[in-house]
Amino acid sequence: MCTLVFAWQVFDTTPLVVAANRDEADGRPSEPPGVYRQQPRAIAPRDSRAGGTWIGYNEHGLFVGITNRWVDREGDRSRGQLVADCLEYASTTAAVEFVTRAVEADRYAGFNLVVADLDRAAVLEFDGALSITDCDPGVHIVVNVGSDGSYFEPAARPAVGRRQAATADRLRAVLQPDAGESASEWVDRAGDALGTHEYGVCVHGDGFGTRSASLIALETVDGTLRDRYWFAEGPPCRTPFRRVESSL
Repeated sequence: MCTLVFAWQVFDTTPLVVAANRDEADGRPSEPPGVYRQQPRAIAPRDSRAGGTWIGYNEHGLFVGITNRWVDREGDRSRGQLVADCLEYASTTAAVEFVTRAVEADRYAGFNLVVADLDRAAVLEFDGALSITDCDPGVHIVVNVGSDGSYFEPAARPAVGRRQAATADRLRAVLQPDAGESASEWVDRAGDALGTHEYGVCVHGDGFGTRSASLIALETVDGTLRDRYWFAEGPPCRTPFRRVESSL
């Protein structure tokens, strides 16, 4: 599974804060976050095999992140390339319009895509048909079986799907902001939760598991975007988060 939690329009000067685990096959190579593209300038890790990415943001303050969606559907084009394409755009609305066209032009496996800027956040769920849900201010969670309490049972693994849904609801409840909590304090709590096995989102299996984790905060300081990114280049249960030097 993959897990993506984000707080949108919750903290006054930090409109978007993200905590995410990436689960992948152990042998699939990737590169840590850095400058992914120049125009517009974007920061993201890179999948070394397909060249795409699973999470990132650009100089316009647009964030994009993706998880698999457990449906029986094969794709011809990498979902990571879809994320990379979205990072070319200046707003959530423009990226959403692009995805609407993209799923008609190419065949993709199922996905859940989060696209967010300082003004709009949306979750796009695709299983052959595209569903777009605009988010209200608050804490949201996206996993392989859906988002924010709206989950499905995958036909091939219904029991696993039910467990993942319960885990997602629990983690979302735990990461509701405390009274007076700052964005930095929330980031610390979210990072701890990503690596705590009690919450069930740092997973280890036979040749598959949590390969990395990201913590991202996009802030506005005197009207100027400021980005902060911490990356764990391994399972967050045993790998420290390290600050990624901004190159925006």
